[in-house]
Amino acid sequence: MSSPAVAASSTTRSIVWFRKALRVHDNPALLAGIKGNAVSASQPVFVLDPWFCKPSRVGSNRMRFLLESLRDLDASLRSVGSSLLVLHGEPRVVLPRACKSWDVNLVTWEHDIEPYAKVRDLAVRGALERAGVECASVSGHTLYDVDEVLKKCKGPPPTTYQGFLKIVGSMGEPAMATGAPEKMPKPFTGTFEETRALVSGVADGYGIPTLEDLGYEALGDEEGFPARGGETEGLIRLRKQLARTEWIAGFEKPNTNPTTRFHALKQSKPKPKSPFEIAAGGGRGENPSMDANTLITPSTTALSPYLKFGCVSPRTFYHELKAVLAALDGKHSKPPTSLMGQLMWREFYYVVGAGTANFDKMEGNPICRQIPWIKDKELYAAWENSQTGYPWIDAAMTQLRQEGWLHHLARHAVACFLTRGDLFIHWEWGRDTFDRELVDADWAINNGNWMWLSCSAFFYQYFRVYGPHSFAKKYDKDGDYVKHYLPVLKNMPSKYIYEPWTAPLDVQRKAGCVVGVDYPAPVVDHASASKACVDKIAAAYDAHKLANGTAKPSQNKSTPSDDAQPSKKRKL
Repeated sequence: MSSPAVAASSTTRSIVWFRKALRVHDNPALLAGIKGNAVSASQPVFVLDPWFCKPSRVGSNRMRFLLESLRDLDASLRSVGSSLLVLHGEPRVVLPRACKSWDVNLVTWEHDIEPYAKVRDLAVRGALERAGVECASVSGHTLYDVDEVLKKCKGPPPTTYQGFLKIVGSMGEPAMATGAPEKMPKPFTGTFEETRALVSGVADGYGIPTLEDLGYEALGDEEGFPARGGETEGLIRLRKQLARTEWIAGFEKPNTNPTTRFHALKQSKPKPKSPFEIAAGGGRGENPSMDANTLITPSTTALSPYLKFGCVSPRTFYHELKAVLAALDGKHSKPPTSLMGQLMWREFYYVVGAGTANFDKMEGNPICRQIPWIKDKELYAAWENSQTGYPWIDAAMTQLRQEGWLHHLARHAVACFLTRGDLFIHWEWGRDTFDRELVDADWAINNGNWMWLSCSAFFYQYFRVYGPHSFAKKYDKDGDYVKHYLPVLKNMPSKYIYEPWTAPLDVQRKAGCVVGVDYPAPVVDHASASKACVDKIAAAYDAHKLANGTAKPSQNKSTPSDDAQPSKKRKL
């Protein structure tokens, strides 16, 4: 959605409605709301929507990341003469009340493609425009304006990466990132008493709450996702990663290690913190990832949560990465597996998601294969709660619950196991678990990846399966990752760590872990379950071909191929 021409006068009073884009740098909605300080007053607002603020929908790790990001945004706004007012309530109710009570005549926000957001924004816009308030929704969450890309498609969006690159390649480079405002118009808020009076009758409450205030259990400083949320942290992490030029040059995402946990990397000599960074301090105490000489990272960048919440602008990421690559004079990895390739995969999913009806469902989704998945609650619970009896799968699901994070290959392994690899459970169920637990849960990417990994769309080599007992051995033969997340197996000999049921009973007893007593036996036999899954998907594919008159039934590969990664031409 293109940035509109928003008129401003000395009597304009605006609200900048933050949702994502929790940053002051390169924020088109923020700039549209202040118009170079041409407005008389402007109040940045975030509305804590009760639809999101519940543990059953958003996990504690993501909620804490959001609250940290809001505190950081408030500090950044205060450093330029403003502040963030966090209101509690439904946006469609709160914002019209606020505009009426505060005599607001302009509201700006960042365009969002997610289904709930589209319904919410339409309701808010309708209420505000009926009251005579001007509204401006601007693009800023992606490199390109998604609506403009869809116009270029002249039909359904491409479902291949190369087809997508051809379209955006005709649109030129993404626009350059803009800086943060040096000074903001005065806000509506003032003293505590003035702010309380301002909010009275407008919202159910105000202020940045704690996890406990929202009904979550508290997370300790050393628990959960290892990095703090917010623009300050995000930009520090971005620049530390981009300073690793040799690593950037050789980066190929499929070759990163899924069993590498967050760990400290030493950087170049420390740099003094800027006033901006100092102002945004606080939170969980001294987070090591905020130390200018240390980067806490897994084997990838771990920047996806900062992109998900808009703490880091994708255009800032793109152009700063492009400068690093330019200095390497062509001696670096290339898309689709390179770091630049990953940014373009994100764009790809946003465009396909925005342009495909029912993208987050199997039924009614024109690009999704119709497969008769089962809905077995017991097997699903075993998968979700790390009780499958396959240590690699259970360890990964434990990390997901504890930290809100998984390496992309671990995500692939557990998704394959749940769907086409072993349990044949509907991908929408797994999608919902990821959507709740992941810090970086992103509607377009999450749904796209689950369709890909279940061979429902984009990728169709259903016979290539991640072995739940063999895949991780390539990276961690001693099972240190498993022993960390499943301490019940910490004394199991490495020989049996991925298949503890094969250990002699005396070995199990000596290790303090008897299968079926201390740790569950496998919920399925992988060899037979995987073959059954392959047969079922082959039948579904044949039905699809026959229904569409496209080809004769396929030759079914009756023996699954374990540990063959789906493709190196995608986001792995």
